[in-house]
Amino acid sequence: MEKKMIRISTSLLAANFKHLDKEIKKIIKSKSDWLHLDVMDGNFVDNISFGSNVCKAVSDYPIFKDIHLMITNPTKYALEYINYHADLLTFHYESLKYKKDIKNLIKMIHDNNVLCGISIKPKTDVKVLLPYLKNIDVVLIMSVEPGFGGQDFDENAINKISELRKIIDENNYNCLIEVDGGINDKTSKKVIKAGADILVSGSYLFKSEDMKESIKKLKTNL
Repeated sequence: MEKKMIRISTSLLAANFKHLDKEIKKIIKSKSDWLHLDVMDGNFVDNISFGSNVCKAVSDYPIFKDIHLMITNPTKYALEYINYHADLLTFHYESLKYKKDIKNLIKMIHDNNVLCGISIKPKTDVKVLLPYLKNIDVVLIMSVEPGFGGQDFDENAINKISELRKIIDENNYNCLIEVDGGINDKTSKKVIKAGADILVSGSYLFKSEDMKESIKKLKTNL
């Protein structure tokens, strides 16, 4: 996957679920690159967001679907989300205990012609990803504790992004860096400078008066 311009992945978690169709059409009309879908099970994280029913409901919309599994057993459910037209399926490093299980899940996702991402929580060192970087498409750095939207940005994420950027570039890995949590017009500048390729934003975009202009601002906030 080539590294090109900054991509914006708009988080559905911040949308008004009473008007889901309207909200997704707004995201598409606003020229968001991706639609970010946070799946939470109330076990791996303390919150429950939505599951396969919502992903199924949005599966036919014409936008890149960036599905982030914050669940205890991603291997068990990965194929279900793949079948709902996932373009990128990201699971958490912390959700699997053994290296072989992580490698097997990466292979299974790729065997189904879907891009694979691994996410790490704020307290997890980026070095745990070294065995997998050459085989994955995206690393998702959490800049808040996963589970709830609207949290403040964790400044420690900047160093992690910079460290990861250096590792990826020095080894010529074909892997993008995605950042999720507290992304707005101020924090976006910091993470882009540190080396991020994809910015996940929810609350900031849905609260803005003009989502299209806000997305444009995030993408060009260098």
